[in-house]
Amino acid sequence: MPGVLGRPREPRLIEINSRSMPSRREFLAAAASLPLPAVPRFDAKAWRTRWIHPPAGESAGYGVYLFRKSFNLESPPASLMVRVSADSRYELRVNGVKLCWGPARGTLDWLHYETVDIAPHLRPGANVIAATVWNDGPYAALSQFSHETAFLLEAESSGFDQINAGPDWRCLRDAAYEAIPVPQRSQYGYFAIGPCEKFDAAKHPWGWEQPGFDDSAWLPVRMGYLAAGRGQRDAQTRWALVPRELPPMEETPVRLAKVRRAEGVKPPEDFPAKPAAWTVPANSKAILLLDHGHLATGFPVLSIDGGQGARVSLRYSEGLFQSEKPRRVKGNRNEVEGKTFWGYGDVVVADGRPRQWRPLYWRTWRYIELAVETGAAPLTINDVSAVYTGYPFSLKARFESTSPEHAQIFETGWRTARLCAHETYMDCPYYEQLQYAGDTRIQCLVTLFNSGDPRLVRAAIRLLERSRTPDGITLSRSPSTLPQFIPPFSLWWICMVHDYWWYVPDPDFVREMLPGVRSVLGFYQQFIGDDGLLASMPYWNYVDWVPAWRNGTPPSSEDRMSATIHMQLLLALQAAADLEAATGDGTRAAEYRVLALRLAVNIRSRFWKSGRRMFSEDLEGNRFSQHANVLAVLAGLVEDAAASKDLMERTSSAPPSELDPCSVYFRFYLDRAMAKAGLGDRYLERLGTWQFMLSEGLTTWAEIDRPETRSDCHAWGASPNIEFLRTVLGVDSAAPGFSKVSIRPHLGPFKRLAGAVPHPKGIISVEIERTATAYAIKHSAPPGVEIVL
Repeated sequence: MPGVLGRPREPRLIEINSRSMPSRREFLAAAASLPLPAVPRFDAKAWRTRWIHPPAGESAGYGVYLFRKSFNLESPPASLMVRVSADSRYELRVNGVKLCWGPARGTLDWLHYETVDIAPHLRPGANVIAATVWNDGPYAALSQFSHETAFLLEAESSGFDQINAGPDWRCLRDAAYEAIPVPQRSQYGYFAIGPCEKFDAAKHPWGWEQPGFDDSAWLPVRMGYLAAGRGQRDAQTRWALVPRELPPMEETPVRLAKVRRAEGVKPPEDFPAKPAAWTVPANSKAILLLDHGHLATGFPVLSIDGGQGARVSLRYSEGLFQSEKPRRVKGNRNEVEGKTFWGYGDVVVADGRPRQWRPLYWRTWRYIELAVETGAAPLTINDVSAVYTGYPFSLKARFESTSPEHAQIFETGWRTARLCAHETYMDCPYYEQLQYAGDTRIQCLVTLFNSGDPRLVRAAIRLLERSRTPDGITLSRSPSTLPQFIPPFSLWWICMVHDYWWYVPDPDFVREMLPGVRSVLGFYQQFIGDDGLLASMPYWNYVDWVPAWRNGTPPSSEDRMSATIHMQLLLALQAAADLEAATGDGTRAAEYRVLALRLAVNIRSRFWKSGRRMFSEDLEGNRFSQHANVLAVLAGLVEDAAASKDLMERTSSAPPSELDPCSVYFRFYLDRAMAKAGLGDRYLERLGTWQFMLSEGLTTWAEIDRPETRSDCHAWGASPNIEFLRTVLGVDSAAPGFSKVSIRPHLGPFKRLAGAVPHPKGIISVEIERTATAYAIKHSAPPGVEIVL
């Protein structure tokens, strides 16, 4: 009786195709197709302007410099486009109005310039272009490249060459700023960010960005080399310019939520949720612990008055630490009593006048410790607020179930993804701000499934591709002034290119990446021994933060790499074969398929242990992990459907004492393998990793799902924002470039789900109802999108 003893009968599908079905929350209205303008690898524009530098011979060290150009106009033009860049960072103002900041992160041989129209801010008569340019020197973030402090501005029209950067610009070093370095290592973890700042208001030339300011005491700039685009012949400059491909970062004013602790002063009850002034008396101290309510990235904004010589410090923390050992454990992030505050921060020195300050670069916090120490005069705090900043994503995805917890997980994942996306993706906003390939692959898919905006995805793939070294592999992270090599991350980079090919209709860009794909695989091929397996390899072969693994590296035999590394190579070969067949060299695609087949045979024969009925990490069969068996299923090493299902049931349920477990990072791969093995209906029952983090009071997903986590914000843990849509709702690409859409839901215990997924042509909306015998699926899609059930 197959109905009893055999495979359970699948529910019958009832398709209700309504292309005009109204979408909730105006998702269809927000679903404009995104253009993909070509971003050239080379910029042949001829520049007419030279770089300008501070007059002093200190432009390679730390410093904040103010550049000004005054000029007169009889009448402003209708449009005046200028191209602007700097080493290292700048803010551009015209007649006191801030227009843009940058340049978008890159490298010296891929230095972005921004193009902006300054005409709307010009006026008849006197005008001024003002730029704050700063260089963090020896304290710079690892992601920040620099040669020496420099600024560049050029009008696109030669009729306005009078405003171009040149010898008639004036410059002053702003003595108000001093660097407060963030130590690279401390008991609280590893840091790779730039410095905080001390700002002395009495030393700042207030009003310098306005017309009419007297800059006669300022010095003329020092002239540098003629600017040059990347690829320009006979360029005599260290900076190879390319146009910015990303939109401006979002800046949105926000309020902090509440005061959690107060010493030495009693602030108004509404503060800081609403603006409210309060005063710290002369010769006194006050400390407030401010709670934003959730983790945030942005610019804190401090408004003060009076209190000449008073010091205000603002320190930032993701969460408070338990006072008892181990010191790095934070406990529930909502709790502050009996805990210790630790965090880096800024210092502002008052000059007795009404002033507003915000730092040059953004900060990360949930909690801000505001400490005030006054001298002979009282200081009034008029307000403490913030300006959120990040990549300007628009959330177009939607996931609806009857569980409020699902909504909380989806919201938390999206917040995590946003805080880890600025001018590049980054592993974490508080500690490192580095774009690692392993993290970024997951972040790219979160982006595509939640916003549909491919621009930051494409920029990330390109920056990593440009980090390749003579060895052939990419750096583990890019941009980074300190080279670090994690060869398995280069394999994930190949899979990132494959993801892009599968979800974004942009074959020309994929074709542009093929030399990098070939280069990475060439690096690995040189380590394949006569037995068809990878010999011991150099560098840091990190896979996942597993407690039993040394530095995240899987255990292996003495002279052969682990099974997990072999399977990553197999997945990369399979991905490369697809890419070559579709956009590159068919002969090379066939070669990669042959290599993949040989490697698969060798992995299966050497790492499969029949006694355990699973793959081991080492050849001897002493160490087993979820990772090896997860990747085996994803790579097709377990071809029989029943065997795959059995393996994943045992792999996913085994205790850590039997199988080294996947962390929150590698849950992305584990859950993909579960779905491939026919266990997608288990997904909504296996959310314990994220339920634990919510129980810890986290408002973003942590680096690891254990109490001793360092970072509270790692977007590699945001995979539910992919799988709620791809596995549970069942919406996925069924052909390259998302040219076909498949709907294959996995409702688990739920009877009804609904949602929406962005597509290059618009929005795919889905509603699913399940009865005892059938699925009823309503779906709407933009014209021309083929749906496959």
